[in-house]
Amino acid sequence: MEGRSQWGTRAGFILAAVGSAVGLGNIWRFPTVAFENGGGAFFIPYLFALLTAGIPILIMEFTMGHKYRGSAPLTFKRMNRKTEWLGWWGVLVAFVISTYYSVIIAWALSYSVFSFNLGWGQDTEGFLFADYLNLTVDPGQIGNLVPGVLIPLILVWAIVLAILFKGVRRGIEIANRIFIPTLVIIFLIIVIFSLTLPGAITGVDAFFAPDFSKILNADVWVAAYGQIFFSLSIAFAIMITYASYLPKKSDITNNAFIVGLGNSSFELLAGIGVFAILGFMAFTAGVGVDEVVAGGVGLAFVVFPAIINEFPFLNEFFGFLFFASLVLAGLSSLISIIETYVAGLVDKFNISRGKAVIFGGGFAAVISLLFATQGGLFFLDAADYFINQFGVALVGLIEVIMIAWILREMKGLQSYANEISDIRLGSWWTICLSIVTPIVLGYMMFGLFKQNLLKEFDTGTGNYEGYTDTFIMFGGWAVAGAALLIGILLSLSKWRTSDTVEEETQKTGEAK
Repeated sequence: MEGRSQWGTRAGFILAAVGSAVGLGNIWRFPTVAFENGGGAFFIPYLFALLTAGIPILIMEFTMGHKYRGSAPLTFKRMNRKTEWLGWWGVLVAFVISTYYSVIIAWALSYSVFSFNLGWGQDTEGFLFADYLNLTVDPGQIGNLVPGVLIPLILVWAIVLAILFKGVRRGIEIANRIFIPTLVIIFLIIVIFSLTLPGAITGVDAFFAPDFSKILNADVWVAAYGQIFFSLSIAFAIMITYASYLPKKSDITNNAFIVGLGNSSFELLAGIGVFAILGFMAFTAGVGVDEVVAGGVGLAFVVFPAIINEFPFLNEFFGFLFFASLVLAGLSSLISIIETYVAGLVDKFNISRGKAVIFGGGFAAVISLLFATQGGLFFLDAADYFINQFGVALVGLIEVIMIAWILREMKGLQSYANEISDIRLGSWWTICLSIVTPIVLGYMMFGLFKQNLLKEFDTGTGNYEGYTDTFIMFGGWAVAGAALLIGILLSLSKWRTSDTVEEETQKTGEAK
């Protein structure tokens, strides 16, 4: 028996990987992104991005984790000692995301309770920002802790850390065996119920109506790749870590296709449900669907409560189902995000899993208190934008270039995956990762840097969301930069484990 933790079953791994991929972005981000970028026509660049970047990188990271049997830092170290920093960078990106992602789940938990009596009232926007979040300070100011956010946040951390404390098989796997089937059943009920509402079909038609002129726009293709990266949990250590817990005989490519297509199927289901509900809202208000479309926090916590108020029946029940689905999707993703740095700490410092959960998860929980303050929403918004754009996507670009062009590991990874997989990797895989993905991601990153760092060359764009230079510097750029800097520092620290021995046993297959 191997010393490293393992999944109990293949289904357990797939459910956990799908649970990581299926998160809040599937429900509140994908439908809006698709609608604004060509509707039905958006599925062309979306599927292209899935097949040329999403699934290929998923296969690559599954193969890396399975072959080198370690957390992301240990995997990159075993691949080449000089690349350990890249593994830590991904881990630190995950750490930052966990600090604010937990707060959004806390909001959803609160709104699940509010659903029982529609406690958000008629002015759902005023309730969210004034009554619930108590947003009475300017960007950059912290203010006081908000009890209505703090209490459910503590509960979220208690649930997640308790699951992680139980380990991979008895904690993460069992939790996802409960969360993911429940989430799918709940959302199927939401979709079926939504389609019975007046105006629902009009909303779904608007979602699928193709505008083929938009797919000629490079920004639409960038949006497709961005959605794939944000949604699939690739390029920030999660899938490498999860794959390291697979048994030696595991079908890598098959698993990757199941996870990738499973995630996209849920996004499609979410799009149908969301636009059926938006169609009902447009019908009730007597306006076009395009006038009621929203995304992100606004869609989930302002628009949806307003729509739920107008339902002809079962308002409270539907409201609870919707916010319960957000909680379940969020928890399954948050567990995977935290597992990246729990595994990294265990491998690097040779401490017990319990200590890694307490130190890593506890530190993240303390930092998350910043986002539970009166000014927390502004910090959350800036951190989310910069860590995703200049963390996840940039890590993905550098990871692909490093493996394909600098280390030239593609052939070795391809051979390894083909030995244990039913679906054999051919030239399409190497071409996608060595040519297509770097070009598209490189173009995307150039545009993002130009927009956010070289804004003086753009006409009237200004800072993200109009925030001040000072707030953007400390609330955005500093956060994204710290993830890289601390990652480099961690890679320079000494390993507390006898990794040389581990590597030798790895090569000879004599690990017990």
